[in-house]
Amino acid sequence: MGNDDALSWLDDVAQRRRDAGLRRELRPRTPAPATIDLASNDYLGLVRHPEVIDGAMAALRRWGAGATGSRLVTGTTTEHELLERELAEFVGAESGLVFSSGYAANLGVVTALSGKGSLIVSDAGSHASLVDACRLSRARVQVSPRGDVDAVRDALATRTEERALVLTDSVFSADGDLAPVRALHRVCREYGAVLLVDEAHAIGVRGDGGRGLVHEVGLAGEPDLVITATLSKSLASQGGVVLGDARIRAHLIDAARAFIFDTGLAPAAVGAARAALGVLRREPERATAVLDRARDLARIAAAVPPVGTAAVPPVGTAVGEPESAVVSVVLGDAQRAFDAAQACRERGLHVGCFRPPSVPEGTSRLRLTARATITPDELATIETVLTEILAGAPA
Repeated sequence: MGNDDALSWLDDVAQRRRDAGLRRELRPRTPAPATIDLASNDYLGLVRHPEVIDGAMAALRRWGAGATGSRLVTGTTTEHELLERELAEFVGAESGLVFSSGYAANLGVVTALSGKGSLIVSDAGSHASLVDACRLSRARVQVSPRGDVDAVRDALATRTEERALVLTDSVFSADGDLAPVRALHRVCREYGAVLLVDEAHAIGVRGDGGRGLVHEVGLAGEPDLVITATLSKSLASQGGVVLGDARIRAHLIDAARAFIFDTGLAPAAVGAARAALGVLRREPERATAVLDRARDLARIAAAVPPVGTAAVPPVGTAVGEPESAVVSVVLGDAQRAFDAAQACRERGLHVGCFRPPSVPEGTSRLRLTARATITPDELATIETVLTEILAGAPA
């Protein structure tokens, strides 16, 4: 029964992952990347913007390197509160509360607004942070098919719990398509539920000047709708935020464990996010440019001659007309997607590679993310490389 290596099981797990093409590794990037970036979430091209860097530096010099404690002890600065007010005003919400990450924001708000004796209806396409929040919530959780409003209605109509919370991404991160936010809100209003919309991939991309999908569909400021977002995508920084009714903010300060027991967001990240938001407000055309570049990427992917079999999605198949910064090119097999991503990198193009469990079995893909600042020369290189790699990828 004895075993002098209690971790030997990890070797077996690692081998199975290798065999399935699912082994992952860290790849440190250099300060001046040698590749064209279609993998990051720097949608507005602000991560190296001088004003964003200056905003981080100014906050760093004023407040120091760290937050020094939780938000309730020493970790709140006037910079944090300014960012919260500015973000809330930008999206049309009454108030905001900043967390140390988007992941923490979702954990905090879902667990604080649910609990024993409540129901959570979570879209099957929800981000992993929402999935984990459901697991921690102690609520009854019902998963609805992606974008299925009727399934959400059925779950709410037959519930026995007094309180209910419905969860969805506004832009699904793997495919880049949109959730039926307006229809979901109507159902939630009908059955007295709260709708939580994760706008991580919509802020800076969708809506008037990048104000998000909730704002775009006319639901900004609705008291029974909560927005979560990250500061690490369009706002080129780090951190997360919950935006909504002032009563929600007050409740989270009292009850959200991911807020109460976590060190506050570092001041430099707060300063960078404020500066990025300032650039976006002054240059709203950046949001339009992201979608323009996404259409360019989809055109390139769709132009590649299809290769493949009936059992595997054709090489170069983009998932629909882009509705966000994400253009998904389904390749099917995990190893096939990994090899295509590696071949792109070798030719100077860095693309995302999504494999299970990030996406369902048989739908591994290249995930291309548009950036507002992609140049015509870069587009020409992207077209050359993708045409070569996708047209030649083995089925």
